[in-house]
Amino acid sequence: MFQTIAGRLDELGIELPAAAKSVANYLPVAQAGSIVLTSGQLPLAGGKLLAAGRLGSELETGAGALAAKQCALNILAQAKACLGSLERIARIVKIIVFVASAADFTEQHLVANGASDLLVAVFGEKGKHARSTVGVAALPMNAPVEIEAIIETTPEQ
Repeated sequence: MFQTIAGRLDELGIELPAAAKSVANYLPVAQAGSIVLTSGQLPLAGGKLLAAGRLGSELETGAGALAAKQCALNILAQAKACLGSLERIARIVKIIVFVASAADFTEQHLVANGASDLLVAVFGEKGKHARSTVGVAALPMNAPVEIEAIIETTPEQ
């Protein structure tokens, strides 16, 4: 078993990306007391979208789940940039998942599992969270998924 979140990430073979800077007049992450809120994170890897298009027309569910996983990694990168360490995360409270979907696509919840499964793999019980998943007509940059998170933290030590 792992002792730290960093150790667990290593065990899973996961390297967090650098936290992306905002490209407009907003913060990528904000803290209010013990709560950290991330702005919506796109499935960016190396500055480029991992996938583009709508689920159910241009993309299949599996590709959407991989994009959601990348969004979750970007959420963790933002949390680490804000907190200094992922060890300060007490729990993932909630994620809100937006899925760009064709009108007849109904597997948004399966797409969202890509993010949920990653968070539970990294944090165990502390990674289990409430979740909303919403199908939308389009997302910025033609992204297939965008996810925001609400995270509870522990006090600084």
